[in-house]
Amino acid sequence: MTDEAPPVNEATDSDTKPKKKQRPFWRELPILIVVALLLSFLLQTFIARVYLIPSESMEPTLHGCAGCTGDRILVEKLSYTFGDPKPGDVIVFLGPDSWSADYQSIRSDNSVIRTMQNAGSVFGVVPPDENDLVKRVIATGGQTVECCDDQGRVMVNGKPLDEPYVVNDFPFVPGQLTCDTERKSGRCFGPVTVPDGNLWMMGDNRNNSADSRYHVGDELQGTVPVDNVRGKAVFIILPPGRMGTISSPDIQSN
Repeated sequence: MTDEAPPVNEATDSDTKPKKKQRPFWRELPILIVVALLLSFLLQTFIARVYLIPSESMEPTLHGCAGCTGDRILVEKLSYTFGDPKPGDVIVFLGPDSWSADYQSIRSDNSVIRTMQNAGSVFGVVPPDENDLVKRVIATGGQTVECCDDQGRVMVNGKPLDEPYVVNDFPFVPGQLTCDTERKSGRCFGPVTVPDGNLWMMGDNRNNSADSRYHVGDELQGTVPVDNVRGKAVFIILPPGRMGTISSPDIQSN
């Protein structure tokens, strides 16, 4: 009869290694906040940003007015990273100097609060302190734009535009109130040849929009440099009842 050694239990790695304690949430929170701010910065800078419509110049396509709840629109930037704005696009752009004479800063007079507002703007939680406007592209560099033909339509390179989105416009009565009668229609302007690298912009609410027509006497003939474009308006995200896409028809297809 032989003596047998008692069985020995081999220790596993899981038995010998100390269990790692889970980091408390409050210690992870600063990291999560930094990551969220970084992602927001990248999104707002390179992908898309939300803008508030402040005026009636794009009615009825976009809603906005003093003291009311204006549309909030998503403005994407990728389209113009690889191409230029096209006639019919609704875009957000920085108003040239002559368009910004009446602009009032939205920043606080308090230096501390103003610094916090500027920091918030970088990450998209505060609007940028600049005269950002929204209008529709009507003509691009090298094209000649004017109004009107015998039906009161805007023309580009002598061809009338198809603009179903225009609801409100100045009166135009063939034979009575045109661009050739003694009392001219308020629609009449031009012709203006758009400089290369610039855009001719007009609001859809034609009789209530301080657009390229209003600034035609400035050094850019009322046009806007493509470099001022912030992005293309593609979607109304608020209020819920107006949620939907923003059309960009080919207005020069005639």
